[in-house]
Amino acid sequence: MKPRNSTQISEFLLLGFAEDPELQLLIFGLFLSMYLVTVLGNLLIILATISDSHLHTPMYFFLSNLSFVDICSTSTTVPKMLMNIQTQSKAITYTGCITQMYFFILFVGLDFFLLTVMAYDRFVAICHPLHYKVVMNHQLCVLLVLMCWILSVLNSLLQSLMVSWLSFCTHVEIPHFFCEINEVVHLACSDTFFNDMVMYFAALLLACCPLTGILYSYSKIVSSILAISSTQGRYKAFSTCASHLSVLSLFYGTSLGVYLSSAVTQNSRCTAITSVMYCVVTPMLNPFIYSLRNKDIKLALRRYL
Repeated sequence: MKPRNSTQISEFLLLGFAEDPELQLLIFGLFLSMYLVTVLGNLLIILATISDSHLHTPMYFFLSNLSFVDICSTSTTVPKMLMNIQTQSKAITYTGCITQMYFFILFVGLDFFLLTVMAYDRFVAICHPLHYKVVMNHQLCVLLVLMCWILSVLNSLLQSLMVSWLSFCTHVEIPHFFCEINEVVHLACSDTFFNDMVMYFAALLLACCPLTGILYSYSKIVSSILAISSTQGRYKAFSTCASHLSVLSLFYGTSLGVYLSSAVTQNSRCTAITSVMYCVVTPMLNPFIYSLRNKDIKLALRRYL
């Protein structure tokens, strides 16, 4: 199908959640509250891990990176939505949409990779405790985080560039509160076959490869925990993984749930509402999960505050 208009469009329209002004005011207050809690909670985790020398370990190094990514991913989508509600405008420029898409894909990919690296860290700590400090040295930790960034940047750059090559016609309404790549691609009037292939292939890699590594790590962790003779030893070993398992379940459960439900229902508005879970709610809950179940974080926060 040839595009009816080969000129580049200047803006998209983000439809958001509701048209009713009273409901929009409620949504504005709710999302502003969640955004502030997300930024404050994750910022406290970062400051606590930096300021307390007891937390200068690989596990908390990865945690502080995860908190930074959560702040960035939420800041990519929520402030623009809040500004649109405040100004009674739904517009986002073409350049702004591509930029928002790039950074959102970047930070979501980083979430997947960092959670995988954290699973590997717990695997070494529990399965090879005597070699933990040697294996998880500072150079390896930095290298792992750097690899996460490189892979995420390459993935988001490829997908954003492929979207920028598409031609868009007159229909530029996105039934979402941010420029979600799948919704934007479906608005194109040029052929999107290669875009769809790249999207599905990248989603498969981002979901399956890290998940395979996580499942392998935790299969070994469970075997090592079951081999511990004392109940207290088992509990102590499991408690070091409890927070990470909670965050893993929340992030993977919500993100996979959104994409599976969207594939079944094909309801864009429903997908926009459910995507709030992994875009906004999960980054907001992560600091609470780690601080409530972690004595070291609690002590560090008390010292810092």
